[in-house]
Amino acid sequence: MLKPHPTVLRRLVDEYEALAATGTGTTGKPAARDARIRDLAYTLCVSTGTRDVRQALATAHRWLAGSETATVPAPPAGPDAVLPVTGTDRWDTTASAPAPA
Repeated sequence: MLKPHPTVLRRLVDEYEALAATGTGTTGKPAARDARIRDLAYTLCVSTGTRDVRQALATAHRWLAGSETATVPAPPAGPDAVLPVTGTDRWDTTASAPAPA
């Protein structure tokens, strides 16, 4: 199973726990807060391979504790941080296959 990057996982856990503890979301509206908590719970469950948010949080905390010793560069934040593929980085789909021997 693929594991999420520790920085991404830490953001998910921190936001979920902050919303669950304070009871207020970024907009201050209960419906928006509840929707965000559901989204975070779902994402945590998918990211950790669990079906219950309590198990997801326990797994995430365990993984994060194990990743504190590893030094891994953080992925770019946000959808605008995706790097464009250019020139030599691109897979050449126009090249012909080598001739059979």
